[in-house]
Amino acid sequence: MRPTNQTRSALLEEAERRLRMLSLERLRVASDFLAYLEERESSEATQELLNIPGFEEAFRRAVQQAELGQVVRFEGIRRDV
Repeated sequence: MRPTNQTRSALLEEAERRLRMLSLERLRVASDFLAYLEERESSEATQELLNIPGFEEAFRRAVQQAELGQVVRFEGIRRDV
């Protein structure tokens, strides 16, 4: 469960305050750890998509269609559907 915006904002402020208190060496460690967490979250989201039956094949087809110009302009889509 993601924190609400207010909680998220408060957490970001607290994290920034704590980061500003760290020595340069520990700030590097914290930055590396945050990069690790960011990569992990991205990897988990990718894995979640890959677990959807048929997603990989559908994605490949969509990329191929886009490369071939077989797309519909967003403005061309009916809005009352």
